[in-house]
Amino acid sequence: MNLQSGIDLTVIIPAYNEMENLTVILPSLISHCRENNWRIILVNDGSRDETKDFLKGFENEPALRILHHKLNKGYGAAIKTGISACETDYLITYDADGQHYLDDIERLVACLIKHDADMVVGSRKGIKSASITRGVGKSIIRLIARIMMTVPIHDINSGMKIYRTDLAKKYLYLTTNTMSFSDVITLIFINNRHLVVEEPIRIKERNTGKSTIGFQTAFQTIMEIINIVILFSPMKIFLPLSLVSIIITMSWGIPLALQGRGVSMGTLLGIVVTLLFFLLGLITEQLSLIRRNQHQEPT
Repeated sequence: MNLQSGIDLTVIIPAYNEMENLTVILPSLISHCRENNWRIILVNDGSRDETKDFLKGFENEPALRILHHKLNKGYGAAIKTGISACETDYLITYDADGQHYLDDIERLVACLIKHDADMVVGSRKGIKSASITRGVGKSIIRLIARIMMTVPIHDINSGMKIYRTDLAKKYLYLTTNTMSFSDVITLIFINNRHLVVEEPIRIKERNTGKSTIGFQTAFQTIMEIINIVILFSPMKIFLPLSLVSIIITMSWGIPLALQGRGVSMGTLLGIVVTLLFFLLGLITEQLSLIRRNQHQEPT
């Protein structure tokens, strides 16, 4: 298949206070998309710099559609706005900070076609993080995700991914408005048994500006991962809690019973807590099934 014309693709760019970086990346990206007959949706997420004024110069560009949020809603919200407006079969998310290479779009497209994948994640595995804080945060996120579910992808929080638009639109109601969007959408695809593969990409230093990703973002992402686990496999959380509770209860209660002191109040409380965790898991399993089936899944 000819990659230049064989795939119907939109490049979605969320942008917040990235005017200086956009002056560098946008002209070349527009030219690149013209050559490949691709489209661009740029979502200005309530930027407080000169982004909106800068984008006025591109309003007549046929390959580019510009959408504006009146207020800053978040990285995920900007991508969701772009996905909702997307009319092509596939979309790729592309950060506005100037860290991606244009050639890597073709790399991900080729991987998508080769594997007939539903999502291809641009992997930064082996690339040193811009800061120790970000590196530690990403490591914690990956560790938590792997503990709680089967994750065959290393770089779940990569900002550069290509995936099917119909599936993305179907799962928008499950995603977040925050920086954790990238992690959550990947985990949703994986848990719904869609084919998700990984392809190495390169990363540049930011042209200008400073990343806002830190420990707070990592904490938010971990909480969203827990929410996704509860949505898809709640017993993975509640069953271990039940087991831990009963082990602690028996460790406390059996020695007392052997000493002829009967069943203590602490033991009874532990048994009740164990049952509560287990029953909560069963109830949550049914509720999550109802929520997941709110929309019929596309094939």
